Amino acid sequence: MSTDRPDASAADPTTPTPGPSAPSPDHTASGPADTGSPEAEPTPSAPGEDATPDAEPDPAPAAADSVEAGLDEPTPDDSGEEAGDGEPEPEPDAVPAAADSGEEAGGGGPGAEPPVSGRGGVGESPAGSETPAVSEAAAELAAQKVERERIARRKAERQAPVEAGGKLSGKAADLLAAVRAVEGGEKPPALYFDDAPAAPRKAVAATAPPPPRNPEPAAGPTPDAVASVEAVLTRGGAPAALAGAAATALGEDAADLLAEDPWRLLAVAGVRPAQADGFARALLGPEAGPADERRAAALVGWLLEQAALKGHTALEAPTLESALAQYGVPAPAEALERAIGDGAVLVFNEGEEAEAEEAEEGEEAGEDTGPVRVLVGLEGYALAEESLADGLARLAGGFDTPADWGGGSELIRAAAGHGLVTHTGGEAARAEPRALAAAARDLGLRVCLAAHAPAPDAVTTAGLLAGTEGPGRDADGRFALDLLIVLDAPQLDVETAAALVESVPDGARLVLSGDPGVLGSAGPGRVFADVLAARACPQVVSRVPDPGPVGELVSGIGIGELNQVDAPGKEVVIVPVRDAGEAVHRTVQLVAESVPRAFGIPADSVQVITPGHGGSAGTRALNTALKERLNPGPGRFGGFDPGDRVVHVPSPGRAVPATVVSADARGLHLDGAGARIVVPKDRVESQVRHGWAVTAHQAVGARWPAVVVVLPGDAAQALSRDWVYTAFGRAERHLSVVHGVDQALAHAVAQVPPKPRTTRLTGLLSALAEAARDKPGE
Repeated sequence: MSTDRPDASAADPTTPTPGPSAPSPDHTASGPADTGSPEAEPTPSAPGEDATPDAEPDPAPAAADSVEAGLDEPTPDDSGEEAGDGEPEPEPDAVPAAADSGEEAGGGGPGAEPPVSGRGGVGESPAGSETPAVSEAAAELAAQKVERERIARRKAERQAPVEAGGKLSGKAADLLAAVRAVEGGEKPPALYFDDAPAAPRKAVAATAPPPPRNPEPAAGPTPDAVASVEAVLTRGGAPAALAGAAATALGEDAADLLAEDPWRLLAVAGVRPAQADGFARALLGPEAGPADERRAAALVGWLLEQAALKGHTALEAPTLESALAQYGVPAPAEALERAIGDGAVLVFNEGEEAEAEEAEEGEEAGEDTGPVRVLVGLEGYALAEESLADGLARLAGGFDTPADWGGGSELIRAAAGHGLVTHTGGEAARAEPRALAAAARDLGLRVCLAAHAPAPDAVTTAGLLAGTEGPGRDADGRFALDLLIVLDAPQLDVETAAALVESVPDGARLVLSGDPGVLGSAGPGRVFADVLAARACPQVVSRVPDPGPVGELVSGIGIGELNQVDAPGKEVVIVPVRDAGEAVHRTVQLVAESVPRAFGIPADSVQVITPGHGGSAGTRALNTALKERLNPGPGRFGGFDPGDRVVHVPSPGRAVPATVVSADARGLHLDGAGARIVVPKDRVESQVRHGWAVTAHQAVGARWPAVVVVLPGDAAQALSRDWVYTAFGRAERHLSVVHGVDQALAHAVAQVPPKPRTTRLTGLLSALAEAARDKPGE
């Protein structure tokens, strides 16, 4: 690797000076990831996470404005941020745009509240269409709703339902600030984060026909319902602007529900406990207090939703009780028991069946079977996780004898003999599933290759589920295919994965392929990691190394080593900087001058990646500087000009690179990989952001000829091994690292593993696999 001196006049990889390429790991990280320091709301932390809430001395304790969220871990709109944890604190007094979501349900850092997925989705329609087109996001949500309905029917057939033991001020002004952060029904993403919001849970109906190719979007609340809610909100001192979102979240009876239980306002995106407490006191008077059972029940659901934004599908009961106590709930254990008894949440004894069998054996032998972990979760995620396990077990047991596919690679042989196969490897290993697809097509099989982001010869996972891409569905609502290969499997959240697996017909094969080292899904769950941990199907590990110095560097990061690599062609260059201002300056030089001159790579093929959106060297600051240099203009189309490089977030967790073409009465016209996208005017602010610089969650699944990774000093605490692995791995030919975090980079690679997520899928799948082995004839 090469190192440029921080005082050099230009960041040019052609003239590096000797210097260390990787700091030693014995130095600790320093500095917060952002300059803001709002009070932090307590939120449940999974094992391995720290919870450090500050309690307010109020009779109805409520935390301030932010919740600890994990950066780049499901978090990722940003919509992208991963549902992870450990994100830097958000900027004060700023209202994030929903488009910052390209990452997120997961991540965020200390003090940063994770974003929540937009409710209702966002649309795009082809230019020039004569009739209104159904938005891709609405189509995706409708298709997933139908699949959830199929899941519910399968669940009911398999077993009985799971038992469950004008001018505003003060609180109104606070609520209005939260509302303005809710763009198109989305919760505001953390201001400095690398994660994405989780998709909202959909209601499950009893029956449903096969999903159409272009499902109709769900109808919104009636004007009368919205007006009734507005009246209740006004009485409680809340802004009327919340009425539409509240009616959508709570249904036609939203006004009555809020009047009876004001804490139900927490179901509205962007509303926090402190604000709901103020609303309740205004409506109920002295009757409202921290011990109110309605408040405790609402907090239980809200805390579980916040945990889902960090990637968890359930929480341990003690963790949830601790979080309730931090919000001033007296007797939190009793409050949780009431919520379970009322059916608001479900309780699970992890390994329940296995523990029962062991208990019987243990009683005979007089042995102690040990403690059972008690998990609490929301019904939607529980249903999705159990249905996913059922579907995977169905596919895994679909073949008794291998088919004759004429030999071939290890992956081809495994797929020939099994209905479910996992495949792991780096970027170079993606050639193996593509070879499998080609071999299967030569045999006359119907094959579909799906990826998280647009890729050659592949459909997107979102488009496949929505019915806008791929083979379509048969009369039973299943995909009309024989082999489905999913690339970027680590990006599957539990609900998306459940919908996909339920759509694979009996007798078909499913191959899940991906790199376990990259950032996890934006939504809740860790599907790929859980399937690998369950060992319920053949696992093919690629031996194809990623080539060149960049591949060597990334491979070392994957095992916790930040090594110096030999880069004779300047494939890897370190550019030290002293502060954020210099980081922005050097980044612009690299993108606009140095990389194009040294490698012949045009500026529009150079991607900038940074840990967060806020801060003096976050995506906002970098995109402002890059636009001024590369495509200056007045921003006459809602802040955008023709030729601007942007990221379109059509639905939570997705970030589609595009270029601005024009704008008219219908909205902003974009060109996304040759496809025309029209974003309605009222959604431009929430769904489109400049894209010269993005977060790692927005970049996952894609690669560029050259990548500039910017690590400003205030982002040191946001770094983790999987973040660095993902960001550095987006480069194909050249990687420049604008390095301002001192020893924090090496520290993150060596000592900051991905944040854990609490899920149930591994145990469920392992139990089903063991049952199948015990009863091979059934």
